[in-house]
Amino acid sequence: MRLSNPKLTRIENRTTMSKTFVKNDAGFVCVHCGCVVPPLLTTSRDHCPRCLYSLHVDINPGDRANDCHGELVPIGIEQNSKKGLIIKYHCDLCGAYHNNKAAPDDDYDTILELSANPLTYLYPRKH
Repeated sequence: MRLSNPKLTRIENRTTMSKTFVKNDAGFVCVHCGCVVPPLLTTSRDHCPRCLYSLHVDINPGDRANDCHGELVPIGIEQNSKKGLIIKYHCDLCGAYHNNKAAPDDDYDTILELSANPLTYLYPRKH
């Protein structure tokens, strides 16, 4: 049966999309900086709050079904009027681009540095 009311269709799509989210809020040790990262407790933890790096492990948020497992390198910050700060990523293994919502406990200085110098994360300065 086809729904003719666009609002019902939109609600139906939103419900379908929410079923693809799997709450997976486990702590971990960051493979990039070695930080011991605790669970976030409010939603799924998907990146290190210290260095902002992540792993390319999800197909849908929280499902851990992606076989890539490359490092997701933070390459930029974007402000979203509904979601807040969004961290933009590039996978160093498969080349995919990905976005994660910033967490409340993310290191603000690291976010500022990333927003001011986004390519520094892709091409670190040699000291």
